Amino acid sequence: MSPSHALTLVAATRSPHKLDEIRRVLGKDPGLRILSLDEAGIPFSPEEHKIEVFDTFEENAKAKAAYFNSLCGAATIADDSGLEVDILDGAPGVRSKRFAPATDLAGEVRDRANNEHLVKLLASHKPHRRTGRFVCVAVLHFGMGEPLVFRGEAPGTIVLEPRGEGGFGYDPHFLDPDAGKTFAELDPEEKDARSHRGRAFRALGSHLRETLHY
Repeated sequence: MSPSHALTLVAATRSPHKLDEIRRVLGKDPGLRILSLDEAGIPFSPEEHKIEVFDTFEENAKAKAAYFNSLCGAATIADDSGLEVDILDGAPGVRSKRFAPATDLAGEVRDRANNEHLVKLLASHKPHRRTGRFVCVAVLHFGMGEPLVFRGEAPGTIVLEPRGEGGFGYDPHFLDPDAGKTFAELDPEEKDARSHRGRAFRALGSHLRETLHY
């Protein structure tokens, strides 16, 4: 499919890190054109803070996709993702972005606070007890009918000392057992091959190719 006939998808995220990962996974497909919210002409609104209020990744991702689809009218992709730690009964889960007790933080400062809080909670537990997974639920919304849902998971363990300079969020503390590296130590392509987001959006891309026959 030529670029002029590519299917345009609006990526419903304000995170440049997430946008980069989505574009690396889907953007190589000549049948797809991925637009950011800014490129789609959707300025930030405080209303966006009220979208992800649900208790599951799927509900949050669906809500996000529906909200931005209503604003742009184009096919919209969204995801909700987070870290589930077994010994913490699945926490931080859907609260991964807001895990630290402080509520007035943003960006890398918030990431550091979340990681410090996680390490504090897990410091007394042996490595074999610090198991968990990254989870991503990706949603494709065309504006009519039920949105399509794709789930990706990546198992791992939590290390107390951060490792690596790449990635974002909890990546420096999330050890991939097969690679023997944290997600922050993996190069982008290797991370995409193993990550929860890579798996979810590859499934979404495969569905589009099979459905649209391009």
